[in-house]
Amino acid sequence: MKYAINAPSAPDAIGPYSQGTTAGRLVFASGQLPVDQENPYVLVEGGIREQTERVIDIVEAILAEVDCTLNDVAQTTIYLANLDDLDIVNDVYWRRFEMPAPARTIVEVSRIPMGALIEMDCVACR
Repeated sequence: MKYAINAPSAPDAIGPYSQGTTAGRLVFASGQLPVDQENPYVLVEGGIREQTERVIDIVEAILAEVDCTLNDVAQTTIYLANLDDLDIVNDVYWRRFEMPAPARTIVEVSRIPMGALIEMDCVACR
C-alpha cells in the first residue's frame, strides 16, 4: 500500500506530486529544492553551502513525519547545477549523514527549478 507524506514543516509540493510517499518499509522523499522556510517561492539566501543545508533540512522534516531520520536513508540522488560545487556539498553531506553513508548518485544538470544550485531526493528504510 502506498501513502503520501505531508509534513507541515516542509514546503508543499509545487506540482502534481507528494512531498514523499511510503510503500511498505520504504520511504521516498521527492526531489527537494532549497526554498526559504518563510517564503517557499524564493530560494534561501547564500550559495551552495546554504542551499545544501536547507535541502537536507527539508528531507529531514519529511522523514520525521514517518518517524525516520537521516540515519535511515539508504540512497540519495543529488542534482547539481555545477559539479565544481561538489567539494562543498561533500563537506555538508559528511557532517549531516552518519557512517555508513547512504549510497549516492550525483548528476550535473543544465537547469534546476527556480534557478537552484542543488536538488536532492532520497529513499529511506523504516
